[in-house]
Amino acid sequence: MGLIKTKGIILSESNMNDFDKMVTILTPNGKIGCCAKGARKPKSLLMAGTQFLCFGEYLIYESASTYHINSCDTIELFYPIRTDLDKLKYAAHASKIINDVTYENQNTYKILQLYLNTLYMISETERNLDFILSVFKIRLLTLLGFSPQIKHCVTCKQEENLSYFSIKDNGFKCASCGKVDKSAIQISNSTVTAIRYIMLADAKKIFSFQISDENLQELNLVSKLYFNEKLEKEYKLENLF
Repeated sequence: MGLIKTKGIILSESNMNDFDKMVTILTPNGKIGCCAKGARKPKSLLMAGTQFLCFGEYLIYESASTYHINSCDTIELFYPIRTDLDKLKYAAHASKIINDVTYENQNTYKILQLYLNTLYMISETERNLDFILSVFKIRLLTLLGFSPQIKHCVTCKQEENLSYFSIKDNGFKCASCGKVDKSAIQISNSTVTAIRYIMLADAKKIFSFQISDENLQELNLVSKLYFNEKLEKEYKLENLF
């Protein structure tokens, strides 16, 4: 029987038996499915630490068939998300995406960092939720190896007058090349700059820029279509109730 001590966040939880839970924890070293025995008992020491979106430090042991949580110390519960349905909807959407793109025994340190930063922005700030989600999606694609070409036109290699984003050809296009690409979205220079910033900025600063409402609409459209194209799945925000 091996013991694992790790920080992680609860991506999902489900009831099992009368008082137990099964939880999925995202750690810096991949995703782990764990049994939390007795976590639903009113006085259980595991109750708080096994809630959806709880970030904590976990002591996990491995049995012959599964992992079990032995103990946990909560670090952050993201309480404002739990009391705001809009915030909860966006946090649940980001969590579903993270659950889909991570697996066991994977180096997920940077993905976990992005996820925690995104949840912090949703929880502790009043930034536009669509803005937060768009930044999250573009940065996540970069971490997953789907970086678009942002230095020059993907067709003619021209570095000036980049005013389109091609979904099909994975990156910026100049005005001439973009006009003949049916998958290309016309974008402003400010949106070009924003996409570059999101991809290249320090992990802790990716949300640290301002964007107009008009440019945010462009950013939202690019992030949504490019994300769905690369992950080959249509992700939609869903009502929780």
